[in-house]
Amino acid sequence: MIKPPENQQKISVLLVDDHPMVQDGLSSCLSYYPDIEVIGSAEDGKDALQKALTLKPDVILMDISMPNMNGIDATEIITEQLTATKVLIFSMLDSVEFVNRAIQAGAAGYILKDTTSEEVYYAIKTVASGKTHFSSSIAKALIENPSRLTREKLTTREQVILSYIAQGHSSKEVAKILSISFRTVEAHRRNIKTKLNIDTFAGLVRYAVNQGLIES
Repeated sequence: MIKPPENQQKISVLLVDDHPMVQDGLSSCLSYYPDIEVIGSAEDGKDALQKALTLKPDVILMDISMPNMNGIDATEIITEQLTATKVLIFSMLDSVEFVNRAIQAGAAGYILKDTTSEEVYYAIKTVASGKTHFSSSIAKALIENPSRLTREKLTTREQVILSYIAQGHSSKEVAKILSISFRTVEAHRRNIKTKLNIDTFAGLVRYAVNQGLIES
């Protein structure tokens, strides 16, 4: 194991996992690298969101299966509100479905919990530099199943926004309700229309009703 130089700029990392032993193990492994600084930890998605907004880490190492709010929903909100923060999923779940959902939510990478500490370090460095990183088995599955990597399905955040739009709320009202910017809501509206190939308000309402997002 090669130790990086001491004078490299530190990458701030927030650890998110509902198992204290996993957090302790990660923190211990990452303490070996002088260019990595663990600045905090969280035990669920809601806690992660609050810590992320306060600490503004460079990278968040995020589990998926957690109480209160899962890692994918937390990732979607965090990457929307903190564009400079990169989320790296760290999970035991290796199905393409979960990887696809994580990518749609804005995750910059996805590694499995059976990986080595060296790969965790490399993955953090990679996503911090603006690139993506996937465990080799995940990358292989994505290559073998390209049709599964579709962006047609609406993310959880987009479904929430569509439900408000279909109820007649303006983008300004939705932004106020969700505590996000008007521009963010407008961007989501465009994405929703593109994914669903629906241009009219009536069409969006019909879709929302059919999907059970609002009552008819």
